[in-house]
Amino acid sequence: MAYAVKEIFLTLQGEGAQTGRAAVFCRFAGCNLWSGREADRAAAQCRFCDTDFVGTDGTRGGSYANAQALADQIEAEWGGGRDHRYVVITGGEPLLQIDGALLDALHARGFTIAVETNGTIDPPAGLDWICVSPKAGTTLRIRSGHEIKLVFPQDDAPPEAFAGLAFERFSLQPMDGPQLAHNTARAIDYCLRHPQWRLSLQTHKTVGIR
Repeated sequence: MAYAVKEIFLTLQGEGAQTGRAAVFCRFAGCNLWSGREADRAAAQCRFCDTDFVGTDGTRGGSYANAQALADQIEAEWGGGRDHRYVVITGGEPLLQIDGALLDALHARGFTIAVETNGTIDPPAGLDWICVSPKAGTTLRIRSGHEIKLVFPQDDAPPEAFAGLAFERFSLQPMDGPQLAHNTARAIDYCLRHPQWRLSLQTHKTVGIR
């Protein structure tokens, strides 16, 4: 199958459990909760997304004809040896496009494969790290994994609604925007009172990397 990719770039993971880890980010175009167009935001299921995933015009974005071609580009972006190879497949919603052929091609090149998903689509087998970021008003199909990273606060998506799920790590991330300072203070207070949850900050924005 062909893959519609917004951008591919090498960076450091900026948030969640893997913060600070070198990674190639492969951002797929498209999402099932929002078109990505500002005109549609008010009616979207997810209204706070801060990511541009529309089209294929980003750095090394495009339509990749098959899994081998996409895996080759991700490998080229890594640029180094085979040790510690790590790719984060994100979006938009990456599970609209991820398939076994791509996972096999990346594993053959020595990559550990992470996905960042809204959790509304069943994942294929073979992912090494599953991070779910639930969105209010959606049906969560992925109810176990390595990390749940909840943007906070969300009406109708309180942390306690997810505390009983089978994830290894529970991350609480303040919602960006005009109320960031207030949301951060609230998240800190919640983590102090509920130590199951760990504070996740968007450090890539603080230090000025992608």
